[in-house]
Amino acid sequence: MARRIVRTLFQAGVASIICILFVWIVDSRWRVLPSALHRVMPAHHPGQVVIDITVKTCNSLNPISSCRLDTSIWHRVDKDLYLKKGWVSSAYLHVQRKKEEELVPGDKVIIDVSVGKLNPTMTDQGQDAERWEFRPGGIWLKRSSEPHASDKENAVTAVDILFGADAVDPRDGWSVIGTSLLLESSGEEQEPRLSVRRGRPATIPKPVPRINEHGKFKILQAADLHLSTGTGHCRDEQPAGYHEGKCEADPRTLEFMARLLDEEKPDLVILSGDQVNGESALDAQSAIFKYAGLLVERKIPYATIFGNHDDLYMPRWEQMAIIETLPYSLSESGPEEIEGVGNYVLEVLAHGSSKHSAVTLYLLDSHSYSPDERNFKGYDWLKKNQIDWFKKTANGLKKAHEGYSHIHMDLAFIHIPLPEYRDKELEKVGEWREGVTAPAFNSGFKDALVEEGVLMVSCGHDHANEYCSLSRNDAKQPALWMCYAGGAGFGGYGGYGGYHRRMRFFDIDVNEARITTYKRLEYGDLAKRVDEQTIVEGGRVQGPPPA
Repeated sequence: MARRIVRTLFQAGVASIICILFVWIVDSRWRVLPSALHRVMPAHHPGQVVIDITVKTCNSLNPISSCRLDTSIWHRVDKDLYLKKGWVSSAYLHVQRKKEEELVPGDKVIIDVSVGKLNPTMTDQGQDAERWEFRPGGIWLKRSSEPHASDKENAVTAVDILFGADAVDPRDGWSVIGTSLLLESSGEEQEPRLSVRRGRPATIPKPVPRINEHGKFKILQAADLHLSTGTGHCRDEQPAGYHEGKCEADPRTLEFMARLLDEEKPDLVILSGDQVNGESALDAQSAIFKYAGLLVERKIPYATIFGNHDDLYMPRWEQMAIIETLPYSLSESGPEEIEGVGNYVLEVLAHGSSKHSAVTLYLLDSHSYSPDERNFKGYDWLKKNQIDWFKKTANGLKKAHEGYSHIHMDLAFIHIPLPEYRDKELEKVGEWREGVTAPAFNSGFKDALVEEGVLMVSCGHDHANEYCSLSRNDAKQPALWMCYAGGAGFGGYGGYGGYHRRMRFFDIDVNEARITTYKRLEYGDLAKRVDEQTIVEGGRVQGPPPA
């Protein structure tokens, strides 16, 4: 992990002094702290306009070849356009920017960008046609005739790089240029595309989750989307040969998700880990933007936690820093002193203008792989300081929740299942299809959930398991539902007897303090609610329906 962070810093062009002070900005768990992270990420400063764009290529066999231009003039977007898959070549996009008030005669502001083999004057026959200028990679730039012509609506104010034929940019004011840069690359996922921002982005306030006028609130849990850089490769397609045997993983996954968003109209989406498909997502930002694009387009709030496949190429802190800034995102990094990234609380407020919470959602980072393979093989576990934070937070909120006029309810979401999911003796609704890959070490989070009155915890991780199991207390009374969402993405495995991808919903009715859960399938009886059951009634955990 430490080597990966160092490499990230160097690739981002951080000055050597930052590397010397690296131990000051990385904590004892080798996490890049947010203050350091924002220096690593590309900066798009307000009040600036773009006056030039170019591509610089270098050759690893040539010791004097460099992929960096004068840093006092050019800002480099620190993504290798070959995604580090070029045999000997690397290439980087460079952007020249100035503050509008610092423009001088001769500074021509970019007002349009195109990519292609042909000069856009072939189709642009207006009086400005002659202003198109060529740059490496098939980039064509149109400049204003005078600096003062950089009106804020048309001026290009920022440029970024995304990858893949299906790249989208959900950020306000941004749009992806339709043609990939003209480079010698191999593989569809290596199609680098310019994303351009024009003008100043609008400030979109964070949405406030709230119970609707009917006393209802619906949550969609999307688990294990496994999105790639590019359209991705299908695994264990069901049914085999669907769409004439032409399965592109990400388009099919996103089409499934879009259908459920449109039909079910959830009030909130919980993305419970493995949104990014590990080794096939060389640019995690491009994968993140794909699911965010669906939600931003529909103005649906969403909250994210991470799984064990998300952060192979981009650290969690860096991903969360991107996700936090996206429209309609309620995601948070959480306290820096707590293990992991993405330990936070969401309050769903009561109807109307009430400031009282009706439902509290706890989201926690279940990490990735065991830090102690000798004694505990497999996967990591929730740490003591996370559990202490959860208990302290839950206790601190209890008094405030007492002011709510109805019964307040608490739910929790993680990625990796708890060890208690392995108990085959528990009553279940849904199918147990594969071995439960919970951590070997039990840190006691399930007991903490019961102690603090959480009614349900739901996870992902094991794609083909999609059951809810009931844990009872010492008095044999229902105490906690432990659910799986079921894997949703075609980039992740399926198998296990014809498993169809699915997503889980939670219908909350605060009038009755009732929670109903069900799943919807990607294929088959598309309108059917699978394994619909009431898990909470009157604010209490409800046992499963009679067999």
